[in-house]
Amino acid sequence: MALFDISLPASIAKALHLPAKSPKRQQIKVLKKLLKKARFTEFGQAFHFDEILLDKDVIRQFQQQVPTYDYSKINKEWWHKTLEGKPDICWPGKIKYFALSSGTSEAASKYIPITNDLMRGNRTVMIKQLLTLRTYHDIPVKSIGKGWLFIGGSSDLQKGPGYYAGDLSGITAKKVPFWFTPFYKPGKKIARTRDWNKKIEAIVQQAPNWDIGFIVGVPAWIQMCMENVIERYKLKTIHDIWPNLAFFVHGGVSFEPYKKGFEKLTDKPLTYIETYLASEGFIAYQERQHARGMRLALNEHIFFEFVPFNDKNFDHNGNISENPEALTIGEVEEGKDYAILLSTTAGAWRYMIGDTVRFVDKQKSEIIITGRTKHFLSLVGEHLSVDNMNKAVQLAGEEMNICIPEFTVAGVPHGLFFAHQWWLACDDQADADLLRQKIDAKLMELNDDYAVERKSALKDVYVKILPESAFMRFMQLKGKLGGQHKFPRVMKGKMYEDWVHFLETGTLKSEV
Repeated sequence: MALFDISLPASIAKALHLPAKSPKRQQIKVLKKLLKKARFTEFGQAFHFDEILLDKDVIRQFQQQVPTYDYSKINKEWWHKTLEGKPDICWPGKIKYFALSSGTSEAASKYIPITNDLMRGNRTVMIKQLLTLRTYHDIPVKSIGKGWLFIGGSSDLQKGPGYYAGDLSGITAKKVPFWFTPFYKPGKKIARTRDWNKKIEAIVQQAPNWDIGFIVGVPAWIQMCMENVIERYKLKTIHDIWPNLAFFVHGGVSFEPYKKGFEKLTDKPLTYIETYLASEGFIAYQERQHARGMRLALNEHIFFEFVPFNDKNFDHNGNISENPEALTIGEVEEGKDYAILLSTTAGAWRYMIGDTVRFVDKQKSEIIITGRTKHFLSLVGEHLSVDNMNKAVQLAGEEMNICIPEFTVAGVPHGLFFAHQWWLACDDQADADLLRQKIDAKLMELNDDYAVERKSALKDVYVKILPESAFMRFMQLKGKLGGQHKFPRVMKGKMYEDWVHFLETGTLKSEV
C-alpha cells in the first residue's frame, strides 16, 4: 500500500488544497481564526478579542492589547489554571494533554498545553511536507510506502489529575491516526516503553523484521540506534538490513555535526529532511531538496511575530523586554536574527519559545534556526550564536577529517578578563591544540564581533576532547536520555555546575 494512495480525512484533505496567498494575507486569516475560536475563553474576554476582530488593522490592535509572554509569565497568570483542570482558559474546552519540556537548560519541567486542534494542524503540515517529496529529483519515492521508524519519547504518558503529560513525540505516537498505522514502527507496544535503553534494545531485536524506508528522530539517538543494529547483526552498514532506507527526517539541532557519522553507517546516500517541530507546534519544514532553509507553516495553526534579537529587546541574559518591537512576516529582513513569538491553536498567545531564527529567503518564507535567546555567549560583546558555533565545529572537523557529533561551550574567567572553554565529543584521533586553533580561526571569520574581542577582553580559547559516551552519560544522569532531548550547546548556571562536577566526579552536583 502506498502512502499517497491513502484517503485522508476530509478536514486535512481540504487544508492541503488551500489557494496560494501572500504570506501577510495567510497570517491575517490565521490570526482571525484563532481570535474567533478563543474569544469566549477567559483570556479572550480579558483582552477583548471581539474588539480586536472588529478593528480594520487586526494585527496592530492584537499587538497593542495582548502582552508578550514567556513560559514563566503565561504559566503563572493563565496556564496553571488549565493544569488544575479548569476549561476555557486560553483555548476552548479542557486541556487533556501537556507536553513536558525543559528545553536544554532549565531543570524544572514546563507543561505545554496540547489540543486536538494543535495536533490536527501539526498533521496537516506533516502531510504537506510529505507531498513535497514527490517534487524531488532522483529520490526513491517508493521508500515512503515502506516502514516509518519514529524514535521518540514514551507514549506511556504520566497521568495527572484529569490530564496526561509526556514528550510531544510520545503524545504524537499515542495519537497516531488510523490511516498511518500500517507504516508506523516500532509499534505502539515498544513506543510505550519508558526506559530508553530497553526501547532501543526492543527496536534492535525487531530490526530484521522491518523494511524501513523512513526514519524520524533526533540525530544523536537515531545514530545510536543504527550503531546498535549494525553491531548486533555484524553488518557493514545499516543498508545491509534496511536496503530501502532513503530518508531521515530530523530537527531540533543542526545536523551538520552528525553528518559525517551518519555517512559511516550507510551504504547509500540518504535524503536529509529538516523539520522545525516544537512542543508548541509544527513551525516550519524543508520543502525542497538542498533548500537553504525551512518554509514557515503560515496558513495553518500558528500566527508568527518576530522580535529583533538585539540589546533593545533583550537583556544580557536573553530575557525579553517589557514592550519589545514585534514584526510580522511582511516586515522582516533577510540576514537578521529574530526571536519568535507564537499564537497557536493550543492557547499560546504572543508566546516566546526561546529560539532565534534568520530569514534566508523572505520571498519563500524560509528560515534557519540560529540558536536560543539564552544559549549564546556574549561575555564581553562577542555575540557568539549557536549557528556560529555549529559552523565553526563543522568546518574544523571537515579540515581535520574527524567527526564531532556533540559539543558544548561555557564562558570562564581569565584573570580580570574572560575565555571560552569548549568540550568536544570525538572518538577519532584528534590534536586538541590544532582543533582549538581551527575553531578559534573559523569563529573569527564567521563573526566580526568575536574577532574584535579576541584582540581585547576575550583572552583565550580552551578545548578539551571527550569520548561521545561522556556526553551521553551526562544526559542519562540528568534524565534526558532519548526522546526529544538535546545536549545544550552553551553551559550556564546550574547546568554548568552539574557538568563541571560530573567531569570531575562522574556524578551530578545535585546528587551530593
